[in-house]
Amino acid sequence: MNSSVPRWSAVVLGGGDPGDPFAAAHGVNVKPLIPVGGVPMALHVLRALRGSDRVGRVAYVGPTTPDLDPLIDIRVTDHGTLLSNLEAGVEALRDLGLAPGDRVLVVTADVPMLRPQEVRDVLDAAPLDAGLVYPVVRREVCEAAYPGVKRTYARLKDGTFTGGNLFLLDPALIGQFLPRLREVLAARKAPLKLAGLIGWDVLLRLLTGRLSVPRLEEKVSGLLGVQARALITPHAAVGTDVDKDADLTLAEAQLRGTAAGH
Repeated sequence: MNSSVPRWSAVVLGGGDPGDPFAAAHGVNVKPLIPVGGVPMALHVLRALRGSDRVGRVAYVGPTTPDLDPLIDIRVTDHGTLLSNLEAGVEALRDLGLAPGDRVLVVTADVPMLRPQEVRDVLDAAPLDAGLVYPVVRREVCEAAYPGVKRTYARLKDGTFTGGNLFLLDPALIGQFLPRLREVLAARKAPLKLAGLIGWDVLLRLLTGRLSVPRLEEKVSGLLGVQARALITPHAAVGTDVDKDADLTLAEAQLRGTAAGH
């Protein structure tokens, strides 16, 4: 790895609800262990990280299989919520010895279409002055790559986007933004409380598609107490997870196509 390239470690979120009917229907305990192309979908994610030549160490949160274990440096027990798992994963990386300036990539284990080059592109494009970076994908990019794919989109002044299934953070700042992020997530289904946190003006602009990306970055930065940036990426796989059988069919077809192209 070039010494000028920032050092990255990764937290892979591979937990899930033990009662998930999607996982149960495919004979596994949690969704990331559902087979795609004959191996657990989480294995494709781990291969993408390791093949990127950017990720040094990997903490994996959740149950594993013998297929996954050789690509994992430290396994962490599922703590039951996304933020608790994130915190536990970063703490496990600290135990392995994070150095000053190291950054952490957090990725869910249900994005089997993610490729090494796409991981590399996202990490190389990440602004290093931000404590939190969230990749987003334009709707037209997703629909061109995967016709008919169903995703959740947000309409902003700059375009219509879906959120990525990974984000980047400065582990030194996690104690600053995590408590506030917990508060925001807890309020996400209580509109009045959420409006009180983010501001009625911002909420109205968001709902009417008049909120710009820079204004949203500014608001989120103020809310979380760290510099937050959106990263518009051209890679549809970053914003396309597998959470139903139609997604599974798409992933299988894409992986067959990739294999055929080699």
